[in-house]
Amino acid sequence: MDKNNQSIYDLCKQHLHAYVLVETKDGMTFDGIMTGLDDENVYFAVPIEPYERDQIRNIYSPPYVGPYGGFDHPYYGYPGYGYPGRRFRRLVIPLAALTTLALLPWY
Repeated sequence: MDKNNQSIYDLCKQHLHAYVLVETKDGMTFDGIMTGLDDENVYFAVPIEPYERDQIRNIYSPPYVGPYGGFDHPYYGYPGYGYPGRRFRRLVIPLAALTTLALLPWY
C-alpha cells in the first residue's frame, strides 16, 4: 500500500461506522455510513432515494392478479400489509479511488 492509500486508509479507519461524505477521483460525491474497510475497498450503506425505491419495488415485486382479476396488489390501500422496502443499498469503492472524506452530523 503506497503512502497516499495508507493515509486514506487511516482516515477511513478513524471514521468507521460514521456518516460521511466521500468524493472519488472522477469527481462523484455521495453520503453514507461507512460499514467496513479492508486493504483494497471501503464498504458503505448509502441511503436509497424515493425514486430508487419505486424502481426496486417494481423490479422485485411482480404484479399481483387476483383470482377474479382487478387489483394490481393484494390488500392495496389497507395499512399494515406488505413490506416497507429497503432504506439503504450497499456500495463498495476501491480505496485508491477516494480523494476526500468528510464527517457529517448524524441527527
